[in-house]
Amino acid sequence: MDDSHIKPSLCTNSSGERPTGDRHWIASYGSIPVEIDADRYPSINALIEAAMQRFAAKPAFRAFGQTLTYADIDRLSTAFAAYLQKVAGVRQGDRVAVMLPNLPAFPIAFIAIAKIGGVQVNVNPLYTARELEHQLNDAGVETIVVFDGSTRTLAEAIGSTKINTVITAGAGDGSGAGIAGPAADATLHNAITFRQALAQGAQLEADPVDVDGSDLLFLQYTGGTTGLSKGAVLTHRNLVANIEQFKAFMPDAIRPGEEVVVTAIPLYHIFALTVNFLTYFSVGAENWLVANPRDVDSLIDVLKAARPTIFVGVNTLYACLAAHPRLAEVDWSRLRLSAGGGAAVIDVVSQRWKSVTGSFIREGYGLSETSPVVSFNPQFIEAFTGTIGLPVPSTDVKLLDDENREAAIGEPGEICVKGPQVMRGYWQQPEANARAFTADGYFRTGDVGVFDAQGFLRIVDRKKDMVLVSGFNVYPNEVEAVATALPGVAECACVGVPDERTGEALKLFVVTAPGVELTPDALIAHCRASMAAYKVPKIIRFVDALPKSTVGKILRRELRGVD
Repeated sequence: MDDSHIKPSLCTNSSGERPTGDRHWIASYGSIPVEIDADRYPSINALIEAAMQRFAAKPAFRAFGQTLTYADIDRLSTAFAAYLQKVAGVRQGDRVAVMLPNLPAFPIAFIAIAKIGGVQVNVNPLYTARELEHQLNDAGVETIVVFDGSTRTLAEAIGSTKINTVITAGAGDGSGAGIAGPAADATLHNAITFRQALAQGAQLEADPVDVDGSDLLFLQYTGGTTGLSKGAVLTHRNLVANIEQFKAFMPDAIRPGEEVVVTAIPLYHIFALTVNFLTYFSVGAENWLVANPRDVDSLIDVLKAARPTIFVGVNTLYACLAAHPRLAEVDWSRLRLSAGGGAAVIDVVSQRWKSVTGSFIREGYGLSETSPVVSFNPQFIEAFTGTIGLPVPSTDVKLLDDENREAAIGEPGEICVKGPQVMRGYWQQPEANARAFTADGYFRTGDVGVFDAQGFLRIVDRKKDMVLVSGFNVYPNEVEAVATALPGVAECACVGVPDERTGEALKLFVVTAPGVELTPDALIAHCRASMAAYKVPKIIRFVDALPKSTVGKILRRELRGVD
């Protein structure tokens, strides 16, 4: 890393070791505050209400040629809140699933759920029935807001859940636009449309609910080592804190009433949820929602119309856009921040992006469990660093080796985090919580990092076997469990391998039962029927045996370099 653009640190001792409990990165902060006020707003509701009042006449969201102002969002979310409370019977603390792509209905639904003290369970609209059923049952969900195009999946799973209220949403719902899209599944007989719910709610008035920072806001599901996802319990205070932390690092990209954001990464992902939506909503930004970023030509049309000041993406999205010949058609003169996260940003991708836009990609690091931002490359950085930046204010990070001793500067250790943005724990998972936190309350991320003398962090490995595909966590145990369910698969092992397009891809090594012949296509088709597309192995290798320890544990690490 060329660190000539980084201020020198003053916090190392003569041996180069980091003194225990000493946040040595603070010497590199410059004008950044060491601490933030995690209670600046008593709740996310208070933050949202302040923005809707201050910026009432300004555009809040644009999508499909339609615009909703902050006043529109206030009015519509108030109506939907009344429907949820008075008709659907949602009470404070109840979990409400939201299974939507980036549509106007998403922010309306979220603000409504928060207003009545509900807990939003974010669901990937591309999930299969198996994945959806687990998440709905684990969270104890009885009400769901679901994209019309995902209702077939819900119809397959609903009989095995406690869902009693289904609200279906189309592309234009909430914006007043009539936009053609997939029809809702006809077998969901008691479903009501989002438009109908808004109309009914407009005639009602919700009872006020007292919400404070300790109340739950999200169950943000993340992969589980057992193959089943776990819900990270995030409170109002967790999110308020992380918003304040991000603002402290990037004041020049937080100009009230001036920012224009294009949101092409999914709002159900914690990165977009906290940064694109809540942080920028709080400062009156104009947010252009992109429901299908895979349609790159349409995304570029949005970028041309929006002329964004802020763009947030994952490496795969940046790589795709940087390789597109039409990217140069966009007027990038207002772009002040290109933020990257979710997966490692590749140097060459940042170079290609900067060659067209004039802006390098400023990388950060976080997890669902940390709301998500743990570290970021601060405003004074003037070039791509190849690091995940400095820990944000009010955050302590220590690196622990295999003996749980704190690693010296330049030595690797598991990144362990303590701060007001760290989750309360996993939903109803006491054993997982015991494993996830150190005795003194640090969250174990499972990622291995190295601190340099200036306090910049670099990811060097993972302790866990998790694979990052296009910024999404994939746990090999889940893939292996699904693959093994196919008759003829005796055993298998899944690992991540480098991939130019998605960062990492899944490679599955398979041992078949005696006398059975399977094809890669059959295995991939089987996996695709039970898992979201990003979890499906890209490469299948049939082998005679898998490497195992003396106690019979499959050694995935020995497969990573096998062709």
